[in-house]
Amino acid sequence: MTENKFNLIEEKWIPAADRGLVSIRDIFTDTTITALGGDAVQKISVIKLLLAIAQSAWTPVDEQEWNSIGIQSMSRKVLQYLEINYDSFWLHGDKPFLQMPAIEKADRKSFGCVLPMIAYGNSTILNSSQIERTLTDADRALALIQQSSFALGGKKTDNAIVLSPGYTGKTNAEGKPSTGKPGPGLAFMGLLHSFILGSSLIESIWINIFTAEQITKMGIYPEGVGIAPWETMPEGEDDSVARKLKDSYMGRLIPLSRFMLIKQDGIHYSEGILHKSYLEGVVDPSVAVNFNSKKTTVLWADTEKRPWRQLPALLSFMQQSTGSFKCMQLGMTMRRLRHFPLFTLWSGGMRVRSNAGEQYLSGTDDFVESEIQLSGAIFGESSVFIETLNQEMEAMDGVSKSLWGRINSYHKDLKVDGKEIANKGTGDYWQLCERLFQELVDTCSTAPDQAKEYRNKYLQFAFIVYDKYCPNQSARQMEAWAANRFGFDQSFRENKKEAKIK
Repeated sequence: MTENKFNLIEEKWIPAADRGLVSIRDIFTDTTITALGGDAVQKISVIKLLLAIAQSAWTPVDEQEWNSIGIQSMSRKVLQYLEINYDSFWLHGDKPFLQMPAIEKADRKSFGCVLPMIAYGNSTILNSSQIERTLTDADRALALIQQSSFALGGKKTDNAIVLSPGYTGKTNAEGKPSTGKPGPGLAFMGLLHSFILGSSLIESIWINIFTAEQITKMGIYPEGVGIAPWETMPEGEDDSVARKLKDSYMGRLIPLSRFMLIKQDGIHYSEGILHKSYLEGVVDPSVAVNFNSKKTTVLWADTEKRPWRQLPALLSFMQQSTGSFKCMQLGMTMRRLRHFPLFTLWSGGMRVRSNAGEQYLSGTDDFVESEIQLSGAIFGESSVFIETLNQEMEAMDGVSKSLWGRINSYHKDLKVDGKEIANKGTGDYWQLCERLFQELVDTCSTAPDQAKEYRNKYLQFAFIVYDKYCPNQSARQMEAWAANRFGFDQSFRENKKEAKIK
């Protein structure tokens, strides 16, 4: 009999902002814990786990019940649930948390093969943070949760081991073990996820809980809320429990896309449950998707277009227009916040690239995240707020496009390829705009008539960047600098009514 060790309810393993590590019990009892720490993927993985626990303990029937219960009552229900299910949360033991003892037949790997920021195999080590180190049980628990939704696709999975008799989902056309598919929270390039955050972590969980009525309304989870996998684990990739997880909201919160067994010296690792993708009509509610376009599209995490620049698309549910992106997590929870003075819209994810089915981080790939504070007042005149914000984002984008063209043209005049330099310049421009963005959002919310006053600031940022990347020291440089800089502000002012620069 294997000894039970490291209970996730009691042990401190979850990164919390300005608090170090905390336990699951801490989160549901300590209202001074404000937010999660760690990278973007760790935050998404943990909030999904916490939501799965909360939804298992209490799924309100409708909005009236959600509002009547409140945070303290939710917390009591969760703590009672955790006591009842205490023995399901051991990281090590005969029934290890979210693990499959039967997968021990799979090859044993080091943990570095599943952690995206670790240089594994022949990967080049660029800095010390990429060197694999010995993991604590707290590290292992966090990695386990992360793999459920955000496992990288590739050959690291030992797909020769199949637990469901006759299951062919881990076999290619030649009858050989297939390449592991990416986790449903990641998909091809790295999906962008969004949640509403309150003033404390426990308030954030309460805000993001769905009612049974809402889950039914989504129309993509025929099994409804479902049963948490730690209560009833599947025995294989395609048994009755696995199929119910595929069709339930609980199965999107805890997808078990990898079957794992943690050992002190590594992990046994194989592809787990294969969930439907957004192209098949199923997504995490936290992903913004457009099902109305000719081909279903989603918002991806993008290191060159940080999440705050996607705000108009994320908030498009506030308008009645068709053919736009909809994020169910935001659309079904933000309306609860009409009387909140302030709340935060958090968006984040991980950008990855793929080659022959192998996913990895390279070049500019990285974690991305943004936080934008909003006021419940935006729901009073939501159409005005969104329309104004859209106009200003278009103006900002118009300056960016014009800036790129002028930097490129300057270098072209000097017989130099200026495309990469122009890309760097517009990157700097958007970084400057990001510092201003929260202030702009506040103005669009409280005084939309004054939002246009920010357009001169966009232009000032463009001049700063242009002068940085287009020097005017020599006579030839001065001539090119003046030719491409002249009229920049005039072209902006002539077109600012349409919020565009030609």
